[in-house]
Amino acid sequence: MVSGLLFLVALWPPVGSLYELTGEDKPLAQLRGVVHWLNTAVRPQPLLAPDTIPDHVNISPFGVNTFLEQEAEIEKRALSLQMANRAGFQFIRQEFVWEDIEIHGKADFEDRRHEPFRSAWEKYDNIVDLAESFDIEIIARLSNPPDWSRSLPVETTGSFAPPDNYEDFGDFAAAVAERYNGRIRYYQLWNEPNGNEEWGIHQPVSPEQYTELLCTAYRRIKEVNSGAVVLAGALTPTVAINDANLNDLIFLERMYAAGAGDCFDVMSAQGYGLWSGALDQRLKPNVINYPHNLYLRDVMVRHGDADKPIWISELGWNTVPEGMDARFGRVTPEQQARFALEAYERAQSEWPWVGVINYWFLKRKDDSEIDQSFYYFRLMDADFTPQSVYEALVADVPERIEPSPKPAWQYDWMRIRPFLFIPSLAILFFATLRWLTPDEP
Repeated sequence: MVSGLLFLVALWPPVGSLYELTGEDKPLAQLRGVVHWLNTAVRPQPLLAPDTIPDHVNISPFGVNTFLEQEAEIEKRALSLQMANRAGFQFIRQEFVWEDIEIHGKADFEDRRHEPFRSAWEKYDNIVDLAESFDIEIIARLSNPPDWSRSLPVETTGSFAPPDNYEDFGDFAAAVAERYNGRIRYYQLWNEPNGNEEWGIHQPVSPEQYTELLCTAYRRIKEVNSGAVVLAGALTPTVAINDANLNDLIFLERMYAAGAGDCFDVMSAQGYGLWSGALDQRLKPNVINYPHNLYLRDVMVRHGDADKPIWISELGWNTVPEGMDARFGRVTPEQQARFALEAYERAQSEWPWVGVINYWFLKRKDDSEIDQSFYYFRLMDADFTPQSVYEALVADVPERIEPSPKPAWQYDWMRIRPFLFIPSLAILFFATLRWLTPDEP
């Protein structure tokens, strides 16, 4: 009796329903999820240091990814930010495209691709002006090197490959920080350097090389503005271990070994739910779901960076139609809306180390990509027609009640539970054997 009770206590989930446990809507998927969760419950839990509240988390968590640099019309940029503001977003993660600013050569900031020639800064100045007018802060993502920064042709390197000389990237980062000093505080250096061809093609991803690039630009930005907040590039969550894609946890470990801990103020993660919802409690290093950031947090804590936060660069669920590639998962519009709201609430109530969470994404400039799966993350169509998820955010986010983080003992319980399981299972096993053994006459 006692052994059975210990066994149940060791495995008792911290939620009140199968939906809250698995993030799954359908009963069969929930039952499969319970089996998966049992594997989570009995394995060592990540170190989270929940009592350490980092800087840069006591702010609005509501951000969204925008592509305003692709909008040719100022009116559409303004309408995009107006609708972002209406949905309660107080941050935008907006790329400041290196190849679109320093276009033709080193220190050349004139755009001569079309007549009349003009300053390449003009469009970005307008984006900054508009963001200020809507009281929205910018997270400036710096990436996409120009062709002149590499000696090999783009057909060989890919358009996202790093420059030959990392100081060129440092100079660009410093130029952006100088121009917008006092107006932009947050800078993210690169995106997904561990895969998806965002470190180029035909060359292996390299945590050591990315760390060198990161440290170079970090130093240059801080020389311009010591109060700037520098975000490391978001790592793509992947279980692959090859030249093209490297597991994000291994990548981050090697970044720390190369000295990256001194070169960022905020770590970045991706927050895709893929095939399960935001409440999914299942946790394995080789499973990609919404709470995967806990393992990045574990790496940071073990390397003495518990006082640094994680910001989620991209969050979302995909409503790709049947018959199209579902590589990013597939949910209904109703699920997409519900999961988004639950994702923001869960982060605030469970993860005190998480700061801004940027929804992926507001809209694209046109519908030319409607045949590509990633298009169906959008909050609005290209013509500004809102999706259900946008309407849900409009209705809920501005009126939200700030959740209170759960007590620290619950995190402690997650760590203790696996150690209760092993002895309770052993006691239950021997008790069962005793029960099955016939009494001697």
